[in-house]
Amino acid sequence: MKIHPRFISTAAAAILVLAVVTLNSGCFAVVAAGAGAGAVAYIRGDLESAVDAGFDKSVKAAGKAIEQLKFAKVSEKQDALLATIVARNADDKRIEIRVEADGANRTKVKIRIGVIGDESLSLAILDKIKANL
Repeated sequence: MKIHPRFISTAAAAILVLAVVTLNSGCFAVVAAGAGAGAVAYIRGDLESAVDAGFDKSVKAAGKAIEQLKFAKVSEKQDALLATIVARNADDKRIEIRVEADGANRTKVKIRIGVIGDESLSLAILDKIKANL
């Protein structure tokens, strides 16, 4: 029985595509946000979003979100361009929220949960931050 070369190349391509999809699953997802709010990206455990609000207002909104969600605040560091809030939830997962100035009325918000991330919890925190703006 002779195997046709085209079958071999098709099978190899299918195996390659399957391997790439398997290795990259869960590492990257893009979620469309509301109009004017910017895109939300979940990449390798980090949720990143741009929000249309000033730096100080965004930092306050992040702190208020931590309080509203009843997380235990561990630390908060801030300078003129970057703020980092670290908290823990009831499961003792480490939550890090980074707020970076990105112009006069725009900031970048980055949320990381634990070592590998938690997309649904990150989105819930981001929603609470946006509600506080």
